[in-house]
Amino acid sequence: MPDFTFDAIGTAWTVSTAVPLTDPLRAAVLELVDSYDRIYSRFRQDSVIAPLAAAPGTVDLPLSAAPLLTLFDDLFRLSGGTVNPLVGSSLEKLGYDAVYSFASAGPSPAPDWRAAASWQVNGDRTALSTSVPVTFDIGAAGKGQLVDLVFALLHAAGHAELTVDAGSDLRHAGTGTLQIALEHPYDTTRAIGVLPLQDRALCASAANRRQWGDGLHHIVDAETGRPVESVAATWVLADDAMTADGLATALFFTDPGTLAEEFAFDYVRMFSDGRATFSPFMAGALFS
Repeated sequence: MPDFTFDAIGTAWTVSTAVPLTDPLRAAVLELVDSYDRIYSRFRQDSVIAPLAAAPGTVDLPLSAAPLLTLFDDLFRLSGGTVNPLVGSSLEKLGYDAVYSFASAGPSPAPDWRAAASWQVNGDRTALSTSVPVTFDIGAAGKGQLVDLVFALLHAAGHAELTVDAGSDLRHAGTGTLQIALEHPYDTTRAIGVLPLQDRALCASAANRRQWGDGLHHIVDAETGRPVESVAATWVLADDAMTADGLATALFFTDPGTLAEEFAFDYVRMFSDGRATFSPFMAGALFS
């Protein structure tokens, strides 16, 4: 498939299609990704959510925010508050801030999502309101949603055979099957298995990504403000990338059986001591 590659939101993107994308469609993809960044980035002072870090208030988000916030509502509840889109303040305290200081001031719990924020759909927009200053970080599921949005744009334009890959968060459609290596979290030259992917989304999350110090990485328990230590990496297959991305994060904190009560997915979860748990579909993907 011809590829369209670019860098955005801190990762490398590859869009593969059976026929090349037209220049206007490439421009539409880039505008979509940039628009998403202008709305949700906690690293930009001009983003839509940026004012909420200074003072409580209400911001106007697109209608597509509703499924994202619904997923965060569910993951917050199922994870006992450990998955929380207000974890941005905890990450900033640990040094992963807008200027990339990487200077940790120690752990700091995030504000309670249910107490500090509320949202509702008003026509074709989503109103998000907060009662205290908060720093959003939608990294737990946002990249997956953006993959879905790019996928939907291209699919609506007639591209039935396509793969959208945003730094190993993928969504695929078509008759062919992709063979995806599951990167070993402690040795990026090795894989712990190979997974066939067709007409589904695959998202991965690993503690070895976005590390900036001893024990400091981007997967943080919002209840304690501390980076996770017991789980090293997760992989999730689901029908869409937003769900797969959110569940890949939630598996760092939550038993798979609890998540399976409300979501349909397959998974691999690798612990820091080298053990792994997995759903039956994923068993054949792993090396013995």
